Amino acid sequence: MEKRNIITGAVGLLLVCTSVAGLIGWGASRHQIDKMSAQMDEMQRQEKRSAVLRSISNQMEEIAYQQMKISDKQREEAIEQTAIANEMRERSESERQKAIIAQQNALASEQRALEAYEQAEYQRHQADRQRIKAETSKRVADTLSFLALGRSLGAQSNTQFRAGNHEIAAMLSFASYVYTDRYHGDIYYPAIYQSLSQSSRSTTEWPKHEGPISRIEFMPKSNNRLVSVSTYGEVLLHEKSGNNLKTKILFKDKQYDFRDVYVNPANGTIYALSRSSHLIVWNNKGTKIIPLETIPHPFKMQLMLKTNELLIIGEKSIAVFDMDTNTVLESRNLKFRVTCSSRYNYMPMLFDDKGKMYYVETINKFKTKKVPVVGTVTAYASSKGSGYEAYGMSDGTIFLRDSHGNTRRLVGHRSRISFLKINYQRVYSGSYDGSLNLWIATSEKVEPMTLLNVGSWIRCFTFDADKNYVWIGDQKGSLSEALISVPMIIEKVKKQLTRNFSETEWNYYIDENVRYESLMSMDRKEGRP
Repeated sequence: MEKRNIITGAVGLLLVCTSVAGLIGWGASRHQIDKMSAQMDEMQRQEKRSAVLRSISNQMEEIAYQQMKISDKQREEAIEQTAIANEMRERSESERQKAIIAQQNALASEQRALEAYEQAEYQRHQADRQRIKAETSKRVADTLSFLALGRSLGAQSNTQFRAGNHEIAAMLSFASYVYTDRYHGDIYYPAIYQSLSQSSRSTTEWPKHEGPISRIEFMPKSNNRLVSVSTYGEVLLHEKSGNNLKTKILFKDKQYDFRDVYVNPANGTIYALSRSSHLIVWNNKGTKIIPLETIPHPFKMQLMLKTNELLIIGEKSIAVFDMDTNTVLESRNLKFRVTCSSRYNYMPMLFDDKGKMYYVETINKFKTKKVPVVGTVTAYASSKGSGYEAYGMSDGTIFLRDSHGNTRRLVGHRSRISFLKINYQRVYSGSYDGSLNLWIATSEKVEPMTLLNVGSWIRCFTFDADKNYVWIGDQKGSLSEALISVPMIIEKVKKQLTRNFSETEWNYYIDENVRYESLMSMDRKEGRP
């Protein structure tokens, strides 16, 4: 029994084990089935995804195929474009080469054109130069011809005036001026200026003194009132009105020998210096005679740097005279003989007979220099503005020096130079030969232009304030006034004109080949070269 129980137990255990094993197996199988089911599901899902992917892949493949076809087509087009581009490049290169060749040809043509242009320009310039040269030569020839005509007309005017034919003389002198001025000639050429001066009838002479006139001075702020002194002891005051010269005797005594006169610009007091060693002082209050005992043979007065003092100059002594007190302040003897006196830059100057000159700063302070020219100086003038100095000599020579010390010898006077004045570049000289000359210092060749000839020794001259008139005192005691302003002379000549040249006169005096002009319109500036 026990054995049976054991067997039953064993079978039961086996069954139990088998059941357990079956259950375990079933569980495992079930799990396997579930797993396989899950795998199946997963595989189905994957298959679906795969189907989708295959569909997408097929689509992408189709797209890729289409893209490939497109790419192939684009590649073929690119190859065609490349071929076209290569062909275009080759064509472009060919065109570029042709362009380079064309450019080179164009440059060569341009160079040839430039050379041709330059040659043409050179030829044109040559032609212009020849034309200008020809025109210049013609103008020069015309200028010289008309300048010669102007001088010829001036000379003919002088001849006609001396013959008493004043009408035709005025016409000729005016035509002479026009042609000279139109062609930029020298109006101061003797024949031209003298013809104008004569035809203007602008020189007047008045015999006023009994003896030689030694000095003329204008009264302050006046162009028509002047005082003159003579070696016959005369002090005369003149006033000009029109062509009349009214004269008043301020002092007259033949025992006096007046050599110089000074008019004080401040009050109009007149100081007349006599070689007899006397100073005559005249003003509205009367006349005063002041003896100069310490100054033998005085002959000149110069204003000192102090405007109230006069330097009185004798042959071998000098003195300072105070015009405020009318007294001699100081005097001194000199170790040399004074032959001439003038001024330099507002300072008194003395010249001796030994070839020296002295600048007087004070009565006791001189600056001594050697005269830069040879001979006896009888007149001197200088211009601070232009720097010119003029030395007039006893033989009629004038030495003109510029600011650099260059000296020129001016020859034109025949006798002693008695008086000199310089107005910038114009030098005026008076001489014992009776002529008043003008010299233009800036001219290449300085030649004399005789402004006036009085027929007697010229002792002195002066100008009015405007430098339009010159007044001359001569040896025979006459005062002469001459107009020297060219514009004013021309106006006076024009007033003398009463008609035009007739055709016969024009052809005779001027030239039938010169275009006829009315005298009244000849001086118009239109059309001047």
